[in-house]
Amino acid sequence: MRILVTDGMDKTALETLRAKGHEVVEQFYAPEELGEAIRDFDVVVVRSATKVRANHIDAAKGSRLKLIIRGGVGVDNIDVAYAEANGIAVKNTPRASSNSVAELALAHMLSCARFVSIAGHTMREGKWEKKAYGKGVELGGKTLGVIGYGRIGQALGRMAQGLGMNVVAYDIFHVEGIECETMHYVTMDELLAQSDFISLHTPAIDGKPLINRENIAKMKDGVIFVNTSRGNNVDEEALLEGLNSGKIRGAGLDVYAEEPAKNEALLNHPNVSCTPHIGAATKEAQKRIGQEIVSIIESM
Repeated sequence: MRILVTDGMDKTALETLRAKGHEVVEQFYAPEELGEAIRDFDVVVVRSATKVRANHIDAAKGSRLKLIIRGGVGVDNIDVAYAEANGIAVKNTPRASSNSVAELALAHMLSCARFVSIAGHTMREGKWEKKAYGKGVELGGKTLGVIGYGRIGQALGRMAQGLGMNVVAYDIFHVEGIECETMHYVTMDELLAQSDFISLHTPAIDGKPLINRENIAKMKDGVIFVNTSRGNNVDEEALLEGLNSGKIRGAGLDVYAEEPAKNEALLNHPNVSCTPHIGAATKEAQKRIGQEIVSIIESM
């Protein structure tokens, strides 16, 4: 088969595909060129940068394209229903990056709790602000609220329990057999009211952001909030207001309403720990993603 890889892929996986006789082309296409380009491939593999929309699928109708694979969890950068309605299958790699994203969420929790990001920044400016950043909080004994308790949320929950945290989770689906003394499902309002830390792990939500002024008002004073899901799940203006008022003690952000992120007031806030959408950007996760992509292609 001819396989187009638009946003990069693990080298070992690329070598495996080529060793199996597939022709693999590594090439990024601008949106206006993508539709015509994908006509010449059986499989297209994308990550976050490439967005496959209805107009691209229209351009590919009647061609050899049979499968689009998203190397990652979410598929909101692909018009899935439209693709499948036109005979093009869409797959993702939901298991491969769960641990990496969960670890980054935990890193942001620790960074906000102990001022790691801002304290390090001020030291590079030649400052020694020990008193200013000597009011950290511990994670042990605190309550972590996880909104969206799928693979990533569960991985973070296990890590948090290992640090002595109590975990409450909100999800429309309840997994049987995982509740215990330190982990319980609750309603959204209960989670917002009880949690010292909140981490968001839902798919992209259409319409009104889930974390808005109304839900921020329901949170504990001094809560630490982390988002490694999708930027449009959060009202950034409301989040900034919460940070400025002290309602939100700190925010750890890996995703943004606009990417590359341009909300300078949010990015430069002293109580924000930020990273440039690197949740799955570990060597281990990329290798697992590559292996899962190979398995998907081989199962065709």
